[in-house]
Formats: sequence, C-alpha cells, structure tokens
Amino acid sequence: MASAYNRVINFGAGPSALPVSVLEEAAQGLLNFRGTGMGVAEISHRSKEFQTFLDEFEASIRTQLAVPPTHRILFTQGGGTAQFSAVVLNLLARYRLLHPERGADETVVDYVVTGSWSKKAAQEAARLGGARVHIAADAREHGGKAFDHIPAHGAYRFSQDPALVYYCENETVDGVEFSHDPASPASFPYHLLPQDTLVPLVADYSSSFMCRPIPRLADHAVIYAGAQKNIGPAGLTILIVREDCIVDVDAAARLGAAPVPLIMSYKTLADSGSLYNTPCVLPIYISGLVIARMEANGGMPHYEEMNKRKAERVYKALDEGEKAGVFRRKVQKGSGSWMNVVFEVLGEGAEKRFLEGAEKLGMKGLKGHRCAGCTCFIQIYMLIHGSHRAQIRWRLVALILL
Repeated sequence: MASAYNRVINFGAGPSALPVSVLEEAAQGLLNFRGTGMGVAEISHRSKEFQTFLDEFEASIRTQLAVPPTHRILFTQGGGTAQFSAVVLNLLARYRLLHPERGADETVVDYVVTGSWSKKAAQEAARLGGARVHIAADAREHGGKAFDHIPAHGAYRFSQDPALVYYCENETVDGVEFSHDPASPASFPYHLLPQDTLVPLVADYSSSFMCRPIPRLADHAVIYAGAQKNIGPAGLTILIVREDCIVDVDAAARLGAAPVPLIMSYKTLADSGSLYNTPCVLPIYISGLVIARMEANGGMPHYEEMNKRKAERVYKALDEGEKAGVFRRKVQKGSGSWMNVVFEVLGEGAEKRFLEGAEKLGMKGLKGHRCAGCTCFIQIYMLIHGSHRAQIRWRLVALILL
C-alpha cells in the first residue's frame, strides 16, 4: 500500500515516519472523527468523543509500559526543550516545599552529560538559576572531547540530596544510549543514587519512547518524551510524573522558589486532565492511533524484539563496512543506540556517493544532524513501526558501495 502513495523509506530522526495504515485512518478522522460529522482538528477538545480518545490513549501507554498508579500520565506541548525548563522549575518548587530554609546556594541539581541534548539541558538549568548545577558525570572527561560513549559506573559522583538528577536515555545527535542490561557498564547506575529516599530522577526518553520497556520506571520522578521522534507528529510531549512531584508551585513561590508559568506547572496539567488550554489535538490523535496499533500488534515484547533485530542488522552492516575501510563508527561498542546509528563514510566524495546511491533506492533522511560538527556524519533512525525491509535495503546499499 505504501508504494501506491509513492512513499520513500524515511530515516529522518524527527519528525519521524509514520505507518501508512495510521495515516490513512488519520485522514478519515480529519474528515469525520468517530462519527461526529466533524474532523478531529475541528472538534472541541472538551467533547466527550475527544475525552474518550484521550483516556484510551493514556490507558494504552499505562498498560504497555506498566506505569504504576504512583505516576500520572500528562500531555503537553513545547517538546523536550520546554521540559529542560519545566523539570527544573517544578522540581525546585518541590525541593523548596521540602526544605524551605535552604536557598539557591544550598540547593543542587545533578546532570549526567552524555551528548548534545543533556548538555543543553544542563545549560538551561544553569541559565534559570535557583540552584547550583553539578555535573555528576561527563562523557567527554573519560575518553576525549567527543560524546562517543556512556561513562562507566566509576565516573559518577551524585550529590547527597539533589533537587533533581537528570539523564538523557538516548542521545539522538550523538548516537549513544544507556544499556538496558543492568550488568553492562553502560547501564544507568541506579545503585549509586542516594538510597532510602524518593530520588527525583528525571529521564529524557524523547528518542526512544515506546521502543522497549523503560527499566525501573517506578524509580523515576519524571520521564518525558517529545512524540515526534518516535510515535507521532511534532507538537505533543508526553510526561510520566510521580505524584510527589506534582506540587503547589504557588505555595513554593511564596517560600522563595521561582514562579512557574501555569502552563508549565505539572499540577496545572494534572488537575485539568491535560486540558487546561487547547491541547495539540491532531498530534494527540495520530500518536494515539500509533500507540493503539502497537498494542494490537503485541505491545512492548513484540517491539523490543523487533527493534533489537533491526539494530543488529544495521550494526552488522556497519562492522562489514569498517572491515573494508569505508565506514567508521562514531560511538564506542557497548554504548551504541538501538534507535539512531551514527558513522562516517570514509574517502574523498564517499559520503556524497553514499547519499546519492541511497536516494536512488528510495531512502532519504540519512544525513546526520547539523549540530554533529562533522560534514560526513550520517544518522539512521530505526522507527518502532518501521519494517525490516528498510534495514535490509540499507544493508544492500552499504554492500554495493563497498
């Protein structure tokens, strides 16, 4: 059916490609949403039909990720970048309510810096003020200037009582990802966090949301994900927030915390059922269709296994290219992402030939992020709903170019 629409294989890292079946259903919903006679982009977000859809969307996420009742699922706008600010403001408000006697000099926020996005998040925390930013680990300090690996557990130095601990599970630009194998040195060191307390652990899952289960989800205070990297169009951000982090930000402000814009307040979102203002209805609708399709196809077990196989195929092709001297990995083995594989094409004009050859076979979006700082940097994004055909065809292109 995809060929009937003249569609190419889209490897773009965001906005992501979407399943044709979902796009077809969404097209119908744009004309007549659930028999209302109105399109989903026209219907009131407070209608019973849209509210029912939103409830189903939330329930499907909760079921597939096994989100415990201690956590709320919220929907908002602004992408992951807005959460760089919202996380800091909400968790500093929480900390001030817990410790009203402590000022900014006595408050610390911990950041694990493993790539471009975690670096930006730490910079935003420093810009906002209200706490000292402590870099608990920086991948560049243990192996060179590049973000090419996840630090080993011995590199981490967490604070005793931080207002938050932040990490980015998968760095889209740099192609590094925390391992989900707890025995791996590239896994997140949960055992090094402060013990016997509700640690305000924050994770950016934008690039890998719903590709496989989230390890120790219940131990996180906040998980957020911009939907456009994996499950839908740009505009929607999904939050999973522990109840103790949904606080009265105005009460905290009266004690000296920075005021939090209402639309960034987790309490505002929670109290209004994510409908304080008009939400991004169309991205919610399409993302909800993708999540429903995932559940119908077997949910997390199915997609985890499928994504594992896809990653293995791509890395196998990359290994063959390295042996032939035409590719070079940008990420150390053991730290590579399942979702975006980054590498260089070696040789004068080789990258151009590679991209042109891929384009002739209907594959686009292979060139890397503009922030990579390297012109011969190619990124492959493996979507949760992509077919193996795309990876097989990519591998054939690699072998042809050898």
